[in-house]
Amino acid sequence: MLKTTLAGLRAHLLRLMLTALAITLGVGFVAGTFVLTDTMKAGFDRQFTASADKVSVAVLVNDDKKVSEATLGAIRAVQGVQDAQGQVRGDAPLLGKNGRVYGDVPTMGMSMATGALARYTIEKGRAPAGPGEAVLEKTVAAHTGYHVGDTIRVLDKKSTPHTFTVTGLVDVGVDQEIGFRGAVGFTAPVAAEMTGERGYVEVDVKAAPGVSTEQLRTAVAQAAGSSFTTVTSHGLAKRLAARSGLDVNQITTFFLAFAIVALFVAALVIYNTFNILIAQRTREMALLRCVGATRGQVFRGVLIESAVVGLLASVLGVIVGIGLGYGAALVFNSGKGMPGGSLVVSATPFLVGIPVGLAVTVLSALMPARAATRVAPVAALRTQSEGPVRGRAGIFRIVVGALLTVAGTGVAVLALTAKPGQGPFLMVMVAGALVFLGVVALSPMLVRALSGIVGGPPARIFGVPGRLALANSRRNPKRAAVTTVALTVGVTLMTMFSVALASVRATADNSLTRQYPVDYQLSTQVSNDDRPIPAGAVVRLRAQPDFSAVIEVHTTSAKVNGKDGDVGSITQRYLGRDLKPKVASGSLADLRPGSVVLHQDRANELGARVGGTVSVRTRQGTAPLRVAAIVSGESILPDVLLDETDFTRSFGAKDPQQVFLLAKKGVSATTSRADVDAALKDYPMVRVRSAADIKNQLSDALDQVFVIVAALLALAIVISLIGIANTLTLSVVERTRESALLRALGLTRRGLRRMLSLEALIISVIGALIGVVLGAALGWVAISAAIDSAVLGLPIGRIVLFLVLAAVAGVVAAIMPGRRAARTSIVESLAAE
Repeated sequence: MLKTTLAGLRAHLLRLMLTALAITLGVGFVAGTFVLTDTMKAGFDRQFTASADKVSVAVLVNDDKKVSEATLGAIRAVQGVQDAQGQVRGDAPLLGKNGRVYGDVPTMGMSMATGALARYTIEKGRAPAGPGEAVLEKTVAAHTGYHVGDTIRVLDKKSTPHTFTVTGLVDVGVDQEIGFRGAVGFTAPVAAEMTGERGYVEVDVKAAPGVSTEQLRTAVAQAAGSSFTTVTSHGLAKRLAARSGLDVNQITTFFLAFAIVALFVAALVIYNTFNILIAQRTREMALLRCVGATRGQVFRGVLIESAVVGLLASVLGVIVGIGLGYGAALVFNSGKGMPGGSLVVSATPFLVGIPVGLAVTVLSALMPARAATRVAPVAALRTQSEGPVRGRAGIFRIVVGALLTVAGTGVAVLALTAKPGQGPFLMVMVAGALVFLGVVALSPMLVRALSGIVGGPPARIFGVPGRLALANSRRNPKRAAVTTVALTVGVTLMTMFSVALASVRATADNSLTRQYPVDYQLSTQVSNDDRPIPAGAVVRLRAQPDFSAVIEVHTTSAKVNGKDGDVGSITQRYLGRDLKPKVASGSLADLRPGSVVLHQDRANELGARVGGTVSVRTRQGTAPLRVAAIVSGESILPDVLLDETDFTRSFGAKDPQQVFLLAKKGVSATTSRADVDAALKDYPMVRVRSAADIKNQLSDALDQVFVIVAALLALAIVISLIGIANTLTLSVVERTRESALLRALGLTRRGLRRMLSLEALIISVIGALIGVVLGAALGWVAISAAIDSAVLGLPIGRIVLFLVLAAVAGVVAAIMPGRRAARTSIVESLAAE
């Protein structure tokens, strides 16, 4: 029986090649994920080690206490110390070429170590050597457009600009704090002057030749004192790794999720392929039974056949995965903070990829193998034909599909009635899985119903080939359903992500309109809250005739009902006129001296209600304030809003932390922006953001997410198209005599190819339609369950593009089967039994 099975494999080798390709791609995704993460982990380890290996011992600060100059001198005096240098780090905002500060947070000013302790690599140019020189972190240089030899301006602690010449570009490697903020590197004295920092955040020590690292660590620890932590290079590498905040395991989980989708689609392709092969080999199976083969032998024969295909495809998949993993590692290496290095291939891709591919193939072939055992020996005496769908199976499918769909819909309704959050979102994911399984069970009915709708236009436009294609697509609904489901998986997920991202964008735009009903938002950088917007800048803005409102927001820290928090005030004459937050209770008009307006979340935290009081700790003592109103939703108001007079009397006159601008009607965005830039010309530390800027940033981020997800889901769609091509190829073999008869009756080769292309078109569009409807519903429900007051976003253009691409891809998948059918000899095909 084994020889017979192997002979059958050789006989049907070409038919199984596309099946093998499907599992190869799925396993390749799994193996590539492990290769990518292993390579990345090794790259990080190399960078951590390389950064720490230049240091024998490091003295690290605890909390905010810094290493003093005297302590650094004591460390240098320790016997066995060849060199010791302190690291200076602090805020040193870099000005971009537009004259404004770069980034949401100030760039870091840092001292550059020299000699053997120079831990960071100068990629271009050289390290700074004097007062007028500096180096830029390479990512900052790329974003700002500065190059070696350019002149830059950097603000010191007092916001005074200083001019430097860029002498080099530095790679900070695994230091994620610098990687996030960006950095400007100076000599140690200049770094201390620019940042205003006194003391060092770290002291790096180099051991003299022949000195034991552990002994030196003990001696340095005694000199530094118990207030600091002293570690060797190995301990420093571990701390750098822990502080990096990069979890490669999360990357593994992310990619494996898409690999599972690809394997699921591949399983559908395998199932359909073996199902068709068994149907085509009915007489062969019956003859085996006639010559003495038992049901068990036939069953094992099919499983052996699937195991051989699965094993070979899985081995090839691991090889392909190694290439995919290395390619992905190169792509990641081009991004920020990602490590380079040589390819790392562990045993994991082989130990996981091959068994997974083998298991998926064999499990997918179980039901077709079981069907093969039901072939009666008497079938060898009949003409091979395609059996009808059994009524019981149809009834069972309907019942199971209906139950799953109803259960999934019920879970989704429960999720939508709950308060939006992570729990309801996970419930929607469960509901989506149940509904999708229900659709899979009902797919033969859906395919049969939709084939008439989708296939109607081709049947009318293309005449006989179109009508034949429609009839063929409806001939075996179960087979067509399995074929379409493979494509439906990819289109469903693609549409779901598209609708979800479009809904996030629409919700954010709506929220932004409510939260920022202004044209411009002015603020300082995030960590510069102690540097408010200068009063002179506000005076200049008020002098501009093109603005209808210049709204100042003042905030400070205070205890409210004994709890730490921020309180603030706003230019009150605009409240209720230009600024109209959603009022949950009370009235904004009641905000007078002795009263306060609270945000709903803050009111709940404090247990306050309109008419009640809250106590605010001021410079004069604790003041009881009556709650005049409670606002809800997104708002630019401080969570605890005081009357302007009360705020100034309680906390003193302060410059604003934020300023909002409203342009007069009829003033163009170009004109108003020019007015803002002119007024702030002498205040480079003030950042300007418009609602359009915020929307563009969000849109760019969401587009990047979609491109990544679409690229990963594309593999599942490619595998599903392989399934369509495989089904059509096997169908051509199965309908050889039928195709020859059509040719004999006058159908041309071109007409036969067109018939198969239209059949693939109908199947592809049906699968895409089901995926679009299902994906749109799941995407919208998921966002509604996750985000409060979500707004539906429906990317019509993108959805239409999915349908068009599915149709084109289906036609492309039919090219090879169509050519094969057209080349078949009419006489030989009619003569074949």
